[in-house]
Amino acid sequence: MMWPLSDLRTEGVSGAGASSECVTLGNSEQLALHSEGDVIIGGLFPMHYLVPDSRSNYHNKPQNLPCNGLQVSYFATCACLTDKRIYPSFLRTVPSDLFQVRGLVELVTYFGWNWVGTVGTPDDYSRYGIQAFAHQFGQRGGCLAYHLTISQSPTMAEIGVMADTLQSSSAKVVVAFATEGQLLELFSELAARNVTGIQWLLHYLKMVNFTNQFGEKVHFDHNGEPVPLYDIINWQKDNKGEIRFIKVGSYDGSVPMDHQLQLNQSKIVWTGGLSQVPVSLCSEPCSPGSRQARRPGESQCCFDCLPCAEGEISNQTDSTECTKCPDYYWSDKRKAECVAGVDDFLSVYDTMGIILITLTLLGVAMTTVITVVFHHFRATPIVRANNSEISFLLLVSLKLCFLCSLAFIGKPSMWTCRLRQAAFGVSFVLCLSCLLVKTIVVLLAFRSTMPGSGAMKLFGASQQRALILCTTAPQVCLCAGWLSGAPPFPFRNPAYQASTGKIVVECRDPWPPGFYLILGYIGLLAFLCLLLAFLGRKLPDTFNEAKLITFSMVIFCAVWLSFIPAHVSSPGKFTVAVEIFAILASSFGLLLCIFLPKCFIILVRPEKNVKKHMIKSPR
Repeated sequence: MMWPLSDLRTEGVSGAGASSECVTLGNSEQLALHSEGDVIIGGLFPMHYLVPDSRSNYHNKPQNLPCNGLQVSYFATCACLTDKRIYPSFLRTVPSDLFQVRGLVELVTYFGWNWVGTVGTPDDYSRYGIQAFAHQFGQRGGCLAYHLTISQSPTMAEIGVMADTLQSSSAKVVVAFATEGQLLELFSELAARNVTGIQWLLHYLKMVNFTNQFGEKVHFDHNGEPVPLYDIINWQKDNKGEIRFIKVGSYDGSVPMDHQLQLNQSKIVWTGGLSQVPVSLCSEPCSPGSRQARRPGESQCCFDCLPCAEGEISNQTDSTECTKCPDYYWSDKRKAECVAGVDDFLSVYDTMGIILITLTLLGVAMTTVITVVFHHFRATPIVRANNSEISFLLLVSLKLCFLCSLAFIGKPSMWTCRLRQAAFGVSFVLCLSCLLVKTIVVLLAFRSTMPGSGAMKLFGASQQRALILCTTAPQVCLCAGWLSGAPPFPFRNPAYQASTGKIVVECRDPWPPGFYLILGYIGLLAFLCLLLAFLGRKLPDTFNEAKLITFSMVIFCAVWLSFIPAHVSSPGKFTVAVEIFAILASSFGLLLCIFLPKCFIILVRPEKNVKKHMIKSPR
């Protein structure tokens, strides 16, 4: 508080040696020495300032007056007076409206209201207050649904338009920078329309009148303004229908930020007598797993909620964007958490893996049994007819063909990735080299039965071994060069994660032509075997092995021609399963077509396993 001491005077105040006499004026107060312009602020801070004559009210921005001293006010709260560049000598003993705005923003955000309307008047208090409120409220993520200005003498048409806005808006909370009297006509119109559900912000913040007379400390901020203490008042109707003013909290600007706003919600009675905090939102909050999508041309508080895309999450309410999961992580069903991708590969525990392993072991067992049978009857004509050494080598290569499929089952590692294609390529080339030699032997043996022919002398056992070595060596060199230069390596492929939620662990070839060169060389040998066997298919029954080779090579070529498109189009671990199936199918085709008829004769029809049945002359 402030009062001038213009009524306390002493006459004849002079310098040293001058006499002075104290006289009592009409107010009977004890006089004190003073000079013209002395004032006392709050009874504590004396200062000297001669106040010029001005015509200022406390509803509009004061004029800039020439100042050669200080201006002190006990009632002017306009936020505009805080700017010391414009008003360097202005002081006041009441808090600035900015503190009231801060309290209102804290109060509104405390209850989670981010969509409110404002009502004000044309004066500076309302204009600057709403401007500061909108700015601070926006920094806290809030939005203004509308702003209404009540003129000094509003017409009924203007009141009706404002009532329409309040009634149609989705904002259920109104912040008013006006007095009750200025809002009376608007209240009356809303009451006549029976408009309910609008909360007028605990109705108002009441500044507590605190001075040192009551033993309270007076604080000043960096602008030299006192720090406020507000009571939060709730208007409540009693049983008699009369309005009571109930204190439900306080806002103290002198304490730390986290403790400035204190509320007792149990004492608050909301509009309509409800005890539950009303909701004032333009859009319902977006739950975790979704994000906000702004509506074009509308406020930032008005949005739609869109679910996050696959592989993205949002784990907070009202997220503005979804976060992409790290590599090898994927979003869960709720799109609220990134979970580690599950490694997917052809496991030995999968049903498919068990079936393929069973077929592999069956093929190895059958090959072993046939090898034992051929070794036991190695002296019989049917075993010796086409170079038993090549037959045993063919059986060994077929066993390797079956076994190489095991390298494709299980989680890929550095060694299995290198072993699987090399073992596959070399095993099948060795097998086809043996078939190629057997086919050539069949053709040359037929020619050697003709008079004057010495073809078999030129293609004896040594030459046959050399041909097998020469046809296998290129594949061995190709595999060695491929594995030393650009070996396959285990790779976690997330390409199928979007559809399956799993990461396929596979062997990646840094040089894809290497595999196709291996497969191409196998195809070349298979074509030569098929061609030569086809040429010898009509030889006499004695050398009818060419028919068996022809049939086996037809199956072999059909399997691998079907493999290429199936291998390219199969997803994930099914790519490996397709290759294993091709290996097993072609291996079984060669084993059964070539050796099963001979085993039938050896075990079931031994009477045909004699030399006279093996020698026939051409017709």
